[in-house]
Amino acid sequence: MTHEIVLLKLGGSLITDKDIPFTPRLDKLAVLAQEIKTALDANPEMQLILGHGSGSFGHVAAKKHGTRDGVQTKEQWQGFAEVRFQAAELNRHMMEALLHADVAAISFPPSSSMISNNRKVIHHNILAIRKALEAHLLPVVYGDVAFDETLGGTILSTEDVFKFLVEQFAPNRILLAGIEAGVWEDFPARTRLVKQIQLADYEAMRSGIQGSASTDVTGGMKAKVEEMLSLIHENPTLTAQIFSAEKSGFLSRALRGENMGTLLSA
Repeated sequence: MTHEIVLLKLGGSLITDKDIPFTPRLDKLAVLAQEIKTALDANPEMQLILGHGSGSFGHVAAKKHGTRDGVQTKEQWQGFAEVRFQAAELNRHMMEALLHADVAAISFPPSSSMISNNRKVIHHNILAIRKALEAHLLPVVYGDVAFDETLGGTILSTEDVFKFLVEQFAPNRILLAGIEAGVWEDFPARTRLVKQIQLADYEAMRSGIQGSASTDVTGGMKAKVEEMLSLIHENPTLTAQIFSAEKSGFLSRALRGENMGTLLSA
């Protein structure tokens, strides 16, 4: 058993049907919640903070109203409220799955507790999350709207929230669970998975990402890798893992410390 702090994100593509608006994958949520329960029972010393994406919930209203780019007009504030409602709806499904799996979890919506400046979190009542961890509760955060000093309002992604939590909690690991198995050498063929990316090696790899279809050229994955490596650069003891939790058991194995996809390290 190890005493460590772990940040886990369940991606929106994993927990919702991204092709059908406002559609949670309820069976998948139930399985993932049970795997979290199994991992926490096996290692009670692990302090886990869970985050999840918005998938087919928040993104629909967010795109319609352009909420991430700023909120100023009456119509935009109406959209702000709509995005918040949809994000909370998905969070309710997540919390329900955890409750049914006997995981004692408590939700911390960024919209009610975080203030940002150009999408960088500058204020948060972090004490409440600390108290939750001390009580052996599972804190849950998620992609949500937030009031922003420069933009009026915006959307904070789960990764935006995690950046702040890394500063506050100095976690040992970040786990990003989605439907993609990891970072590929030959995207979109997907036959050669990159098992590890070290910070020192990434500069050489970067030219391949930008110049060809090697190492998963999709913008989302490239941004995700660079975001995590930036955090690792600032926190050299931190590791991050990008993996698929589609297959039963993969999430609990990753929580136990196995590399189920691509491991990023200093």
